[in-house]
Amino acid sequence: MKSTLKLALGLASAALASTAVSTAAHAEDLTLCWAAWDPANALVELSKDFTKQTGIGMKFEFVPWTNYADRFLNELNSHGKLCDLIIGDSQWIGGAAENGHYVKLNDFFDKEKIKMDDFVPATVVGYSEWPKNTPNYWALPAMGDVVGWTYRKDWFSRPELQKEFKEKYGWDLAPPKTFDQLKQIAEFFQKRQIDGKTVYGASIYTERGSEGITMGAMDVLYSYGFQYENPKKPYEMEGYVNSEKSVKGLEFYKALYDCCTPPGASNSYMGEGVDAFKSGQVAMHMNFAFTWPGLQKDENVGGDKIGYFVNPKGPDGDQFAQLGGQGISVVSYSDKQESALKYIKWFANKDVQAKWWSLGGYSCLNAVVNDPKFPSSQPYAQAFLDSMAIVKDFWAEPSYAPLLQASQKRFHDYVVAGQGSAKDALDGLVKDWTQVFQDDGKM
Repeated sequence: MKSTLKLALGLASAALASTAVSTAAHAEDLTLCWAAWDPANALVELSKDFTKQTGIGMKFEFVPWTNYADRFLNELNSHGKLCDLIIGDSQWIGGAAENGHYVKLNDFFDKEKIKMDDFVPATVVGYSEWPKNTPNYWALPAMGDVVGWTYRKDWFSRPELQKEFKEKYGWDLAPPKTFDQLKQIAEFFQKRQIDGKTVYGASIYTERGSEGITMGAMDVLYSYGFQYENPKKPYEMEGYVNSEKSVKGLEFYKALYDCCTPPGASNSYMGEGVDAFKSGQVAMHMNFAFTWPGLQKDENVGGDKIGYFVNPKGPDGDQFAQLGGQGISVVSYSDKQESALKYIKWFANKDVQAKWWSLGGYSCLNAVVNDPKFPSSQPYAQAFLDSMAIVKDFWAEPSYAPLLQASQKRFHDYVVAGQGSAKDALDGLVKDWTQVFQDDGKM
């Protein structure tokens, strides 16, 4: 789940790929709209096979994350014809379905024998369904993603650090299983000298402008017991959003920010996190899994120096992770829907999905991720697989934007700016979200 995000990874190369492909395009080509990042480059390469098989050319409109939501939501809301296919964010699905932006795919899936049971269940709910948990499909799961962690495996394995850590905390220095353990590791590394350089405990999400701190805080709050609403009464949030467990989770996130982050980390999201890890600043790094292939290849911190672990458990043993990723949809305003559907059919093929994974995309097809060889296919494959099994997502309501704006403000004001208490922040969030749903006529 990424909307208007600041991200430097692959932007220039993705923009160049878009330009190069567009230059050779002609009037009968399909245009696929997505964000400008490394997976988009992989999709350009993958889509060459589609053109070879069908004769249908592909154009790509890739927009930097900082402009992604504004650019394409405006395009959809104005009923524009730029995009024939769009890989839209998970939280767009409600608004896109209710406003008629996407073609409903049920009949097409039935005709082509594309079964949603063939895809990872969480990605079907997160990327394809509206209303949630109903068999109404508006997208094919395209790019699986989830918040997980990388760590400096080479630092963790140093005998002198292992000895000191064991003496201090009573357990072996290793990837944490709980958030309490994660904080102990972060404290252990905070302002430590390693190879003559001062390092810090962890890079976490604190960004205010788009969705960063919400993604980070929720990644912790879920495992502490946070719930968006009463499971038996939709939109009843009092006692769930601001429960005692939720309060403790938010207090933990602030404590982690206060104790163990690098200097200048008050507005950090994906790009800043990658920079902190690649520059050797931090021992651990919270980020979406899409960053892992690039980090694995990095000559300074990748290879044998990097390790991956799943979001830890909370105090009561609950374990969840923030869902990211997107589904691919056919835009209802396109004049080329028949050809666009051919692309969807092609993309759903097992061999195509296997190649998608090999190129750096994250397949959501069970046949790929459940293959016995999958966990050993990449050093981060098992962590990705385990993480996708425990995902939760933010509101996918048509009014997700004001819901997100409210959480961004409440979380940042408390965690980073130190205003009020965690209880104040969550009580205020209940009021904010209640107002949004009342305005929508849902409460």
